[in-house]
Amino acid sequence: MAYSDEVVREAVWQWLRLVAADAELEPYLVGVDLGRFADHLAATLGAALDGRAAADAWPGLGLGEEQHRRLVDYLAGVLWALDVPQAAIAAARAAFAGEARPTGTAGEARPARAVGEAHPTGAGR
Repeated sequence: MAYSDEVVREAVWQWLRLVAADAELEPYLVGVDLGRFADHLAATLGAALDGRAAADAWPGLGLGEEQHRRLVDYLAGVLWALDVPQAAIAAARAAFAGEARPTGTAGEARPARAVGEAHPTGAGR
């Protein structure tokens, strides 16, 4: 099922508000161009909800495993509150948790971003 740009963008902004309100996660957003980052997250979320391969959403931010898991939990909560079907929430969780693989490439490693390499959204600056 394709989701409208409005639904995806609303989910992203609610998600970013939760992250910004989290005292442990908020520092990761300091210096990030939130408009540009929201555009990147919307494209990534739209792909994940449509069952397509999703780009790495939070690279370059230096997140630990616990912080990354909390980001994915926030996303699931936002999608649930927006009445997104459970199957789509599960697909988005898997994509953002780094578990999803593009069709036909199961088991192939994704290229890693080099340490210090700039993210196209300005994340991690």
